Amino acid sequence: MPDSDVETIVYEQPEAGIARIVMNRPAVRNAQNLQMTYELTAAMDRAVADDTIQVLILAGADPHFSAGHDLRAQGQPQLGRDLPVLSTWGGFALPGAEGGFAREQEIYLQMTRRWRNLSKPTIAQVQGKCIAGGLMLAWACDLICASDDAEFSDPAVALGNLGVEWFAHPWELGIRKAKEMLFTGDTWSARDAERFGMVNRVFARDALAEGVLAIARRIAGKPSFALKMAKEAVNRSADAMGQQVAIDQSFGLHQLCHAHNLLRFGQRVDPCGLPATLQNRPARD
Repeated sequence: MPDSDVETIVYEQPEAGIARIVMNRPAVRNAQNLQMTYELTAAMDRAVADDTIQVLILAGADPHFSAGHDLRAQGQPQLGRDLPVLSTWGGFALPGAEGGFAREQEIYLQMTRRWRNLSKPTIAQVQGKCIAGGLMLAWACDLICASDDAEFSDPAVALGNLGVEWFAHPWELGIRKAKEMLFTGDTWSARDAERFGMVNRVFARDALAEGVLAIARRIAGKPSFALKMAKEAVNRSADAMGQQVAIDQSFGLHQLCHAHNLLRFGQRVDPCGLPATLQNRPARD
């Protein structure tokens, strides 16, 4: 994708061997619409295909990393017509649960898995808010570095769903903390997340970018094939312990929640959990 056609992200090479992909929708706190999802994927593919790049940084334009899925986006391109299909799914416009299941397989479950399985090391650079779908972006990365004012949350239960579509909560937080955070919808701090083992390093806000670059620099100096094999070994170990199967089965339960909400409320989320400005609008994602 030519840089002139890209509207929602910025692709940078701050140093030799390092690519930085910056989500650039600050007016909506880097909420992810379809265009951003596919532009992120194209940028990641670009970095993976460039043999001079050793490590990728995923960042968000200030003030926040990501507010999650953009439920208010109107006039988006249509899946299967205007955008390339990257999963094995189709039928995105079909009625009932079928179209919604296919849509979320494509843009959430399989897209996040694709990002998680990139062959090169990735670092999420998180500042400010990281909410719901923002967690999926951060969790897809190999390392997470956060500013000391970063906050993480998944309010999906309030929307009538069990959690975001990439249900890595037990793996990222541990069983008991995953249940607490989901049941309460509470926000947890960068220091909390570091204590849980979800965040690798915490930096002062004004030192975050340089701190992440310093880690990326150390990684970029390692042999490229050894880095790829080390990542593959850890990912395969997680899969052997059941992570992929667990996330897949949770995705099915997530779709059951959507189907329940469609029957009860006529939309895929419980409107009581939406901000007042969205309560009368259908929410597809």
